[in-house]
Amino acid sequence: MTDANDWNRNVIEKFRANNGKVDGPFEGARMLLLHTTGAKTGAARVNPLVYQPDGDKIVVFASYGGAPQNPAWFHNLMGGGPNSVEVGTESFPVTARIAEGDEREKYWSKQKQDMPGFAEYEQKTARQIPVVVLERAG
Repeated sequence: MTDANDWNRNVIEKFRANNGKVDGPFEGARMLLLHTTGAKTGAARVNPLVYQPDGDKIVVFASYGGAPQNPAWFHNLMGGGPNSVEVGTESFPVTARIAEGDEREKYWSKQKQDMPGFAEYEQKTARQIPVVVLERAG
């Protein structure tokens, strides 16, 4: 069985080889590569994520497959280190903030509608899954 690092590495390679498109369980999904700095290690990290576009904003979801804790990338992203994304063939720095209230509900409802697996993740966990808005850093 391959571990998560091997799986992510495979998705990242496919993403870069196919101008931001991947196959398998994410075929047809909007994918990006999130670049963060490890909050504890200071090491560069790259995570493939599904995203939802909203004008100039990019919205990502810290679902972690419905696990009881947030994913490491979320902690790294919110740690304030330099963050960037690869979307298609473009790369750019981003700032991150957690969506709250009506804004969160708008994005989260749409994500569950577009990709019903996210509703399953929500049912698996007692935590509120963070919805993160990324904006191009200027």
